Amino acid sequence: MNRRTILGLLLAGLALTGGTPAEPGDPAPGDRLERFRQLAASRLGALELSGHAPSEEALAEIYALLDDEIVESLASGSLFASEAFLQEQLDAFTDTWGGAALRIRAVGDGLLVGAFQLSPGGPGNSVRVYDRRGGARLIQAIHGEGAPLLEELPPRRTGAPQFLVAWVGPQSSRGNTALRLELWQVTGASVSRAWSTDGVTEGRLWVSQFSVGRQEVSFRYEVRYPGWKPGCDGQTEHEDLYRYVPARETFVLARRQVHHGWHRDFHAGLLKFLRALETDDARLLAELAPERAVRARLPARLAPDLACDQADAPSPATVATAAVSAGDGQPWTLVFRRTAKGWRLAAADPVEPFSATITR
Repeated sequence: MNRRTILGLLLAGLALTGGTPAEPGDPAPGDRLERFRQLAASRLGALELSGHAPSEEALAEIYALLDDEIVESLASGSLFASEAFLQEQLDAFTDTWGGAALRIRAVGDGLLVGAFQLSPGGPGNSVRVYDRRGGARLIQAIHGEGAPLLEELPPRRTGAPQFLVAWVGPQSSRGNTALRLELWQVTGASVSRAWSTDGVTEGRLWVSQFSVGRQEVSFRYEVRYPGWKPGCDGQTEHEDLYRYVPARETFVLARRQVHHGWHRDFHAGLLKFLRALETDDARLLAELAPERAVRARLPARLAPDLACDQADAPSPATVATAAVSAGDGQPWTLVFRRTAKGWRLAAADPVEPFSATITR
């Protein structure tokens, strides 16, 4: 028996029994659906075209409609409170507004968790936790940036449910995706965040690939470090695998693979060289730039430039990097070679300004 058939039987039973009366002043289910359609068309559709986020007032009214629909069904009990019936109700809202993605699933014995996406762009999306133990109610509304994906985890040692939320954000111009993972745990009637990927890297987590499973997550992401430049290829990335450890009731880093680690090491050596040049550390400069003729060409101070580094191979032996003289703004090209002792300056040349001759 498919879900549409189940819904038809349930609605027939509701018609025969009269259903559960709505509270005075609450809109009836059909009115909620029509009001949702009106709000989506007037408050969400135009905003998607303009690129603006929906107002807090519009979001509050939309979510109030969805919450009332779910809580009323939960309060009715029996099949009306089932995951299949509730999903059919939400599908009706989705059919009314194609820009929405509304999913709900049972987590543990007494909770239902909805992952609600009102906008593909991410603003206004929410994960909502409903308790059907001892009275149907909304106990937590979680908001984030991106489309929410939900994964149930094994219960805690106490038997309390928990779940993982992946907020999948928009893509950058280079094809990387914004990602945030959160572990939420239930204690009594409260829901709290126990772990997230906020501390994995400085700033927003941008991943080139990721995988979310029931007890492990993995993602490959850009690493921020001195010398990292936006939009450049071949820079250092980490690929992390986190596993859920039942004894600690949290996710723990199980493995980290470093990709293009040479780039971070190179810029650590470049920074050391630039500081030695700025402080006129003759001993250290002689070590980092062994050729006296090369050292003699250098200005008193150089600063890194935002141009991408030019490497001779994926795991390079030679790298050319751009710099700027702090005194006169003259651009320079510095060429470093990898040695057994680290990166050493092999050549330094000012970049001559481009000039063109027009022949008539």
